[in-house]
Amino acid sequence: MHTVAVLSLKGGVGKTTVALGIASAALRRGARTLVGDLDPQGNATASLDPPLTDATLAEVLETPRLAVLDQAIAPSAWSDRLDVLVGSEELELLNEPGPDSKRMDNLARALDELRGSPRGEPYEIAILDCPPSLGRLTRSALIAADSALLVTEPTMYAVAGAERALEAIEAIRAEHNPRLRPVGVLVNRLRVRSYEHQYRIAELRESFGRLVMPTAIPDRLAVQQAQGACTPIHEWHSPGAQEIALTFNMVLAKILRSSRAGRHRLADDEPDEHPGTGGAGEVGEAETTSEFPAIREFAEREIG
Repeated sequence: MHTVAVLSLKGGVGKTTVALGIASAALRRGARTLVGDLDPQGNATASLDPPLTDATLAEVLETPRLAVLDQAIAPSAWSDRLDVLVGSEELELLNEPGPDSKRMDNLARALDELRGSPRGEPYEIAILDCPPSLGRLTRSALIAADSALLVTEPTMYAVAGAERALEAIEAIRAEHNPRLRPVGVLVNRLRVRSYEHQYRIAELRESFGRLVMPTAIPDRLAVQQAQGACTPIHEWHSPGAQEIALTFNMVLAKILRSSRAGRHRLADDEPDEHPGTGGAGEVGEAETTSEFPAIREFAEREIG
């Protein structure tokens, strides 16, 4: 089971949209998928519309045992091949700031329990939708994950936010989880004809090189329409939805290539990456000009 943490540093950038888009792409490939909703807002849980459960992820983080997991996991309305590790507002009580907590590795323990005693057919991918902060919930997800995907918007604050997030990923990797790898920085809600958006993407690529994914998620109404209907984007039939679905296919392929877990049947027919909707040019350079030496070394190591 490959576990990916989807994170951002601010709300409203479409982080949950990306997590659900990746889940939709995994379903399209026939993968058994688990979505863990760590965001106290519970938007992923609402969109996947599982039945009521006797426990939630809050209880799992308190008691990471298989019996509690069984009570907190439910099938989604999307498919019997996609389950939800149900979120709740009570998660906010576990998200107070500070790196020290006895609960920090409980999510990793819970997912290890799930790997050791799968509920029927094993999950091939687990997607952790993190809250929009670097609090304990996000750090718990990074400790449990094989890879991390940072979601941002093409705004003037994107570079600073990406630098802080990548610093956190590097710290977790060094101190807690050496297998953790950054998938990259994914730009969401791109308006291709916006000069400001193109400028901000170029700024991100100047700072992070190939860590910025060569595809971006375009700003399309189809995303809100599909989520409102509790439907995977791959099953929403409109030109805008088809464009976004193809982009999520490529994001999933990149995630699976980021570790050995990507070398299974899901990656057999992965599409070649191309600039797609990114619109800011090819990403042929490996260098980064970040003013933070740690980030510069981190990026060069990951793309070298």
